[in-house]
Amino acid sequence: MKEREVEAKRLVGKKQVRGKVYEYEYYTLPLNLYIPKSMVEKFGKKYTLQVDEDTGTITIKPRNG
Repeated sequence: MKEREVEAKRLVGKKQVRGKVYEYEYYTLPLNLYIPKSMVEKFGKKYTLQVDEDTGTITIKPRNG
């Protein structure tokens, strides 16, 4: 099992619908993993990413302190 420390990256997207431009923000981790904004607001931007190569399971845990 591989384990590493990662930080969520804030991205701002723009979408045009019927002539109006809408902006939205979202957070991603390495390996193109989406992380909900509510989770970033609750636990912060730093996480521990565990990848189990045998089963293909990815676990994301908030980093303490």
